[in-house]
Amino acid sequence: MTDVLLKLDDVGVRFGGLKAVDGVPLAVKRGERRAIIGPNGAGKTTLFNAITGVVKPTSGRITFDGRDVTNLPPHRRAALGISRTFQITNLFPSLTVRQNMEIAIRGLASRKFSFFGSGAFTSEEQNRAERALGLSRIVGRADVLVRELSYGEQRQLEMAMTLATNPRLLLLDEPAAGLSPSERVIVADVIRSLPSDITIVLIEHDMDLVLSLVDWVTCLNNGRFLAEGAPADIRTNTDIQDVYLGRARHHA
Repeated sequence: MTDVLLKLDDVGVRFGGLKAVDGVPLAVKRGERRAIIGPNGAGKTTLFNAITGVVKPTSGRITFDGRDVTNLPPHRRAALGISRTFQITNLFPSLTVRQNMEIAIRGLASRKFSFFGSGAFTSEEQNRAERALGLSRIVGRADVLVRELSYGEQRQLEMAMTLATNPRLLLLDEPAAGLSPSERVIVADVIRSLPSDITIVLIEHDMDLVLSLVDWVTCLNNGRFLAEGAPADIRTNTDIQDVYLGRARHHA
């Protein structure tokens, strides 16, 4: 068994004449905390969409746990253990926290389309929901309607819903976006406390936050791989500084 859980070989995604992702390589080890950074339009979310199957790569190959998943649909990848959150919360506001958790767990259950048997949670599903809510620091809000939660709590719920699916690879797309400083602290603590057997790849624009959470950083620019390294190296990388300060375009 290889140490690499997720591997991208020169993955490209083209929309007409636009190369949103242009030959990106990536190798993420099991249990690693990896960040994907870059300015707006760098191709970060499109890369996530390619990994999860929302969009199909126009070139290259994606391998998960040694299996080629390049052409698998999203639900097949989710069943293998690939889960994600989004920049904008994807919740059911008129339902309770607990009911949202039920939807997340039943989404991957083999009996989700069955007309037979009880619709109630099994004890295993109940334990899974409680554990995920606990990891996300929102277990005490289980019977509250989602629309009554703060935005930060909604982000925590979305993370709980992904954790309840028992992910092996968790993709977090700007988990701290739109949060207050105190809410950012909570979300950061949640991410740090996640079990070490969950491999995490996250996109985040807050450099101070992201560099405090991860082991390794990959930087994209204009859809292409620019650089990667440990957080300490990224802080001093002049190419990355040029990209974030906007100087790279003037020298192109």
